[in-house]
Amino acid sequence: MNQAYSRRDFLTTAAGASVALACARSVHTSVQPTGGPPPRATLLFQGDSITDADRDRESAGPNTGAALGTGYPLLLAAAILETYPDHDLRVFNRGVSGNKVPDLAARWETDTLALAPDVLSVLIGVNDYWHTRTHGYTGTPADYERQYRALLEATRQRLPSARFVVLEPFVLRTGVVDETWLPPLEERRGIAARIARSAEATFVPLQAAFDTAAARGGPAHWLADGVHPTPAGHALIAERWRAAVGW
Repeated sequence: MNQAYSRRDFLTTAAGASVALACARSVHTSVQPTGGPPPRATLLFQGDSITDADRDRESAGPNTGAALGTGYPLLLAAAILETYPDHDLRVFNRGVSGNKVPDLAARWETDTLALAPDVLSVLIGVNDYWHTRTHGYTGTPADYERQYRALLEATRQRLPSARFVVLEPFVLRTGVVDETWLPPLEERRGIAARIARSAEATFVPLQAAFDTAAARGGPAHWLADGVHPTPAGHALIAERWRAAVGW
């Protein structure tokens, strides 16, 4: 993400382990399990700083608070591990702040394929636009679609039985986000939905949920700078993920 916004400063002051675990309780009680993950499954969350959520890179995990960060992967891990204590699940977070699809591809072998996840959850796309504004990145929507599709197709070949979960990129008009962001992000949301269909992935729609939520408390209550979720925003993502996945 844009380094002008201090993700560490925000997350340190606005989200901690106690807040995350309290939110996880609400995520747990809002969704009834319908089958759940297979026993001994490995779950992996991939993406940019929204997924990274200040995780400790020195902690390899699985199932440790430091390694999972302070965002939606921690909330989901807490809820799922509580719901299915006899499943012997392993949950990893390998999100990296600032990543775009080509950055994912560059570290995919080590950070994804080597873990052989049974469930792979990916949230990527906002930097594929944001960095065209701030970092001199020249990637187009067509590049985003081609690279993202190729990444999941190659992963399917290596992990034919894995369940894919694709999260929709999202923003709200506050902080760094103004009207000029909306058409490019809308285009990339459509691409993410198409890729989910072609990859036979579970798609998690998020933009409409954030738009509706913004009417209660205002956009900054959910996304501090229009991009990075607050604790409430992370809880919303986790709730929508569980609803879509059915756990």
